[in-house]
Amino acid sequence: MKIGFVGLGIMGKPMAKNLLKAGYDLTVYDLNSDAVAEVVACGAAAGKSIKDVAAIADLLITMVPNSPQVKQVLLEEGGAIETLREGAVVIDCSSINPIASREVAAELAKKNIEMLDAPVSGGEPKAIDGTLAFMVGGKQEVFDRFKPVLEKMGSSVVLCGDIGAGNVTKLCNQIVVAVNIAGLAEALTLGQQAGVAPEKIFEAIKGGLAGSTVMNAKAPMMMDQNFKPGFRINLHIKDLNNVVDAAGTVNSPIPLTQSVLEMMKILRRDGNATCDHSALLKYYEKLTGETLHR
Repeated sequence: MKIGFVGLGIMGKPMAKNLLKAGYDLTVYDLNSDAVAEVVACGAAAGKSIKDVAAIADLLITMVPNSPQVKQVLLEEGGAIETLREGAVVIDCSSINPIASREVAAELAKKNIEMLDAPVSGGEPKAIDGTLAFMVGGKQEVFDRFKPVLEKMGSSVVLCGDIGAGNVTKLCNQIVVAVNIAGLAEALTLGQQAGVAPEKIFEAIKGGLAGSTVMNAKAPMMMDQNFKPGFRINLHIKDLNNVVDAAGTVNSPIPLTQSVLEMMKILRRDGNATCDHSALLKYYEKLTGETLHR
């Protein structure tokens, strides 16, 4: 099976490397020539264009920022739809609006091309070590066929429903992550202001009901003032804006999401757009004038 991979950013690049480690025949493309060169050095072939990659692919995997980029890569002039063969399959791992996933899948289906939407959770560390969580939407038979490929990049691969269900589930994931990070920042800030070391708070509560993967990953970053991105504020804003759109479609209340989204927008305005989303702490530091520390 020949796999094409378009989008070698923070997540896509290590995902592509894990496919190479698993022995797959991989051809890659990205606008960033340095990223392409790095993956080629690991054994991939370099495509000259999106159409070039799509032309050889039995399976095309895309990992790009948002709905407009997915449509550009797959459907617009110069896009993959022009050269993908009948019977090929597209797996879009981008985190986008589920409505867009359904629109793209419908266009691909006109050329007898199946699609799965398969956004991921876990950030750069889990992309590197191959333990991402894949939330997948699409047909059962297509999922069953390509689940082994996804398992080379992730430790959890779950079919959530028909096309679009993967991105609905990812939006739910992003709500939980965002609210969890904000709550963690609020709690550690309160604790330090009340005279208890944040490190002791973290040590004491991480094994109880409050403990979470988010806490284990983000509390040390907050205490170390380390906001090197595993997942950037601006990307989380994009996801939460998609939550707002999806919630509006089904008339679902999202007051907590709206609150955290406003915090993130303030951080973006203050120049923190490319910081890790653990930089939600900076919102509280701005309010208190106090820096969190160990």
